[in-house]
Amino acid sequence: MDVFSKLLSRDLDKLALEISSFENEENLWKLFGGIKNTAGNLCLHLVGNLNHFIGSIMGDSGYVRNMESEFATKGVPKQQMMQMVVETKESIVSTLEQWKPGDLQKPYPVQVFGEEMTYEFFLIHLVAHLNYHLGQINYLRRMIDSK
Repeated sequence: MDVFSKLLSRDLDKLALEISSFENEENLWKLFGGIKNTAGNLCLHLVGNLNHFIGSIMGDSGYVRNMESEFATKGVPKQQMMQMVVETKESIVSTLEQWKPGDLQKPYPVQVFGEEMTYEFFLIHLVAHLNYHLGQINYLRRMIDSK
């Protein structure tokens, strides 16, 4: 689990850096071209996704996800969003520290894609999902802040 903890920690640090790098806080909530989600909403989505699938399901944190609000909420202050990312990282690291390498081959208890998968498979997916949206946030920041 150490590798997943390191990767997710690293990339959540990158997420916090991306959010903090927005020159104008209002730009977190702006759309650009045909892009349908703001950087702020993508950040909320990533925090909700990881807190749900790792914190709640793997770590029994009690987190209750509201996916609709991840995309509907607007105007969350930048500092608050960065704190949410830090808290998510702490929860993820704490949860993954409790798992043992042999647990990776056990079936993940939720069929997210309509089929059985292992914890290992789904954790790889979650790292890729985080990086996919992290790249979108980076491009949005550079496009919107350069206007």
